[in-house]
Amino acid sequence: MKAHHLALALPTLIALSACATVQSQPSANSAALPTPQAKNVILFIGDGMGISTVTAARIYDGQSRGEPGEENLLSFESFPNVALVKTYNTNQQVPDSAGTASAIMTGVKTRAGVIGVGPAARRGDCAEAQANILPDAAERLTTHGKAVGIVSTARLTHATPAAVYGHLPERNWEADSNIPESERAAGCRDFATQLMDFPFDVALGGGRQNFFGKENGGKRIDPNADLPSAWSARSSGHYVTTGAAMQGAPQDGKPLLGLFSRSHMTYMLDRKADSTEPTLSQMTASAIDRLSNDPDGYFLMVESGRIDHGHHMGKAAYALSEAQELSRAVQVALDKVDLSDTLILVTADHSHVFTIAGYPTRGNPILGLVQGNDDHGEPTGKPILATDGHPYTTLGYQNGPGATPGEARSAPSGDPHGTQQALVPTGSVFDNTHRLSETHGGEDVALYATGPGSERARGVIEQNRIYDILMQAFGMRE
Repeated sequence: MKAHHLALALPTLIALSACATVQSQPSANSAALPTPQAKNVILFIGDGMGISTVTAARIYDGQSRGEPGEENLLSFESFPNVALVKTYNTNQQVPDSAGTASAIMTGVKTRAGVIGVGPAARRGDCAEAQANILPDAAERLTTHGKAVGIVSTARLTHATPAAVYGHLPERNWEADSNIPESERAAGCRDFATQLMDFPFDVALGGGRQNFFGKENGGKRIDPNADLPSAWSARSSGHYVTTGAAMQGAPQDGKPLLGLFSRSHMTYMLDRKADSTEPTLSQMTASAIDRLSNDPDGYFLMVESGRIDHGHHMGKAAYALSEAQELSRAVQVALDKVDLSDTLILVTADHSHVFTIAGYPTRGNPILGLVQGNDDHGEPTGKPILATDGHPYTTLGYQNGPGATPGEARSAPSGDPHGTQQALVPTGSVFDNTHRLSETHGGEDVALYATGPGSERARGVIEQNRIYDILMQAFGMRE
């Protein structure tokens, strides 16, 4: 066990670990399953990557290479074990990323909007949260000597990565300036502070603004705040802000923190040739290279966070290109690890109201207008018209920015970077600003698994069972 892991003394949390699967769904077949033990577990989470997104991304990926697309497979679709995962929160039929990530990381379903606290705690109530802390997988694994890595294209303080290390009753408390004074007084610390106190080995992603004060372009209360410098002094760790620095950082057993953007990292479709940000694939490769040096093994969570953001904008091309990059990152892992001792899981936290519709001919551009076949089943080369006389796209949304309330539908844009049409004009409020936004979907998502312990990914399971699958792969039982 490395020295900086010894710094995590959490007897209270570990004592609570017996509660971690209180709401887990027992597996009727678990006694009959083989129990191979993994040295390492890599968990990939495509944020918002529902079944329709996987299907469309598969076609998008194939067509990007000049193929028809339908017969293509993403890297993880060849995994031998697959399950369907129920994603609801304890208080919502259609979930949010905080509650779903918490279920995956703690083994307990909880409320929407909270991170790492039990369902008895109400959102935004610090005192109730502190009385209902849930120990998570990473905390337990560090006490057993496992190295821990966190990779995300979102802010490292955003819901999914925060669930690896954090505990708060409000997902938006990413910096101390986001927490009401009364809740700070009650003892709640923001996610940036919690990450800096967590004994990670690798943490790579976006979100610099939450770690610095305004003198350094950040948003913390102390204008001179510089959490990474203080962390480096305590841990002797390496702090980097570019992909080149990440790849050149010494592999000397010291932890690595990379913050590559002020907020979320740049979409794949918006990246410039001279970008200093690493891609998800590059971050995954660096994380595995560093974590593999630990003789005790590791747990790595890799999130493609911007799939979700592309969908919320109603822009399918953005979501699909991010899903394509997740597939590349999974392939990087497959090329680097030994599946005899490494379990790889690929899943989504939730779905979106994203549809693939109409009767397009085989190989029709997935981002384009629906062009159909004639009476003989041959391509017409012409768009199919809806009853309003306008063509329509194969991809669309049940709600979101693409809706035109009170207006007749117009012909959709042919711009692949544009917004797909939607039915219901939905929105959200953040930082007192109202904006149009597509919503999550409530249907099941898939779990793909390969490696030791992957046999447990089968049937229809509760989302908190993913925690059990990864912990049992390590040979850890409740």
